[in-house]
Amino acid sequence: MSETTDTVTDAVLDVRDLRVAFGPIEPVRGVSFSLRRGERLGLVGESGSGKSLTALAIMRLARRAQLSGQVLLEGEDLLTLKPRQMEKVRGGRVAMVYQDPMSALNPVQTVGHQLEEAIRLHSRLDRRGARERAIELLDGVGVPHPQRRVEQYPHEFSGGMRQRVMIAMAMCADPAVLICDEPTTALDVTTQARIMDLLDRLVEDHGTAVMLITHDLGVAAGFCDSIQVMYGGRIVERAEAEALYRAPVHPYSEALLGAAVDLSLELGVPIPTIGGQPPLAGRLPSGCSFHPRCPHAQDVCRTDSPALESAAGRPVACHFADARAQTLEESDVRV
Repeated sequence: MSETTDTVTDAVLDVRDLRVAFGPIEPVRGVSFSLRRGERLGLVGESGSGKSLTALAIMRLARRAQLSGQVLLEGEDLLTLKPRQMEKVRGGRVAMVYQDPMSALNPVQTVGHQLEEAIRLHSRLDRRGARERAIELLDGVGVPHPQRRVEQYPHEFSGGMRQRVMIAMAMCADPAVLICDEPTTALDVTTQARIMDLLDRLVEDHGTAVMLITHDLGVAAGFCDSIQVMYGGRIVERAEAEALYRAPVHPYSEALLGAAVDLSLELGVPIPTIGGQPPLAGRLPSGCSFHPRCPHAQDVCRTDSPALESAAGRPVACHFADARAQTLEESDVRV
């Protein structure tokens, strides 16, 4: 049975049955989703679920991987482009903000030089024009004294300011799609909030579609319109953010939200956790990949892999999604 795609005609990014393989190992298995202009989509799940690899595959940066399916950017399949063609698309029509800005920025070149290089790659500006545009971009993302800061090196910036530089670089060509891979990792709470406010403003001002990869469910809840939960290389649930947080249907989504730190817990009360470990891509269990950790698993879960099908008005990959959705509805009625 085919997976639910939920593709839409007005999507700027339409991913269809994306698979990423390294020989016989397939860490990303049939991922499909659509992203409209101005939409904010969250991709959540534990480390090893395939989130970052999905993003790298979209950007054609998954080295030595065999890619299949379709990645349609404004109707053009990126998986069919030659490397030279993809270089013009990458950083232009689709851009990415990486998890660690210190490793993404060149430590021996000034921030201004790196911004200017990206700007000139995707425009016809000369050096002077590129320098003016770099200063404008730094000012736009809230870097103080941009005329002076363009002459400085990455190590002279704080972690939050380096992340702002990365966002400025990603926005230099006004991309249709911006992929953010853990953009607030290792930042303090105040800086996290400022970075997310900046991304929020970019969406509002430019209509950029954003795919946010994050472990922080609080960040996803505050920023995203919709959420996709990923496990074992597959999407296991997709829903509007409010609906997912209010009533997760897939057992993994429920466990993931239940394991979020609750500061209201009394001292001595154990923090909920998900038992076991996520499966390795080369050692996926038979049937549903979550069944070894699922408290609701039954015999069919151990033998048959569930398709991503509609339940409770959303795609869910669970054999008992309808029954779980019905239970949730009855609980809401009783409340």
